[in-house]
Amino acid sequence: MRRAPRPSRGPAAVASSPWIVVFAGVVVMVVLLFVALGAYRGRSPAPDDVSAPPPALPLPQGTVPPIVATPTPAKSSASPLRPGLSPRASGLSPSAAAGSRQPTAGRTAGPTSSGSPTRQPQVAPGVSGRYRVVQSFDGGFIGEVLIVNAAGADRGWTVRLDFTGGRLVTAWVEGVPQGTVRQTDGGFTYVSGVDVPAGGSATLRFHLERASTTPRACTVDGVRCTGF
Repeated sequence: MRRAPRPSRGPAAVASSPWIVVFAGVVVMVVLLFVALGAYRGRSPAPDDVSAPPPALPLPQGTVPPIVATPTPAKSSASPLRPGLSPRASGLSPSAAAGSRQPTAGRTAGPTSSGSPTRQPQVAPGVSGRYRVVQSFDGGFIGEVLIVNAAGADRGWTVRLDFTGGRLVTAWVEGVPQGTVRQTDGGFTYVSGVDVPAGGSATLRFHLERASTTPRACTVDGVRCTGF
């Protein structure tokens, strides 16, 4: 017994299931959409933030001339000319001008000396004296001469006193051996008996009558005394 052939289900299945066709169409559309997007991205221009390279400048035509350094002119040592003067104003030749500038032996000025003479420094005396009145009384007075030795060695000394009139009573040196007295008209001279040590002093005193207390002259080794 033969079985009856089964009818085909293809067209009937498609006809009974229309959503299959719709699904297939959707899939095809999606695929086409992806293809279109890929093609669009491949043709899109470069991003705006990418800067285009600067246009190349045109090169100058022809040969560039070489740069030549201009030398700076040297400063002339000659003084600048004044307005109105010409460098050819002098009629002398260089040799004649050089000869005119040579110094003349007879015109050489020597060192001029001032008219005032040079003062020699004054040297302080080795022994000096200072006069004073120790005591005055009726008819006379007692005077004194202080002898100071400023030299660097022991020195002897001689005192000379001159008065207007008067009479010498006596003269002596305090605390040392006595010297020699020689009386003169109106005064006296006393020569030391011992030297005055370096840096030391001696005191000569005298008694004079009927004379002024101010002497006319007082010297120690020829040097005038002070104090009167």
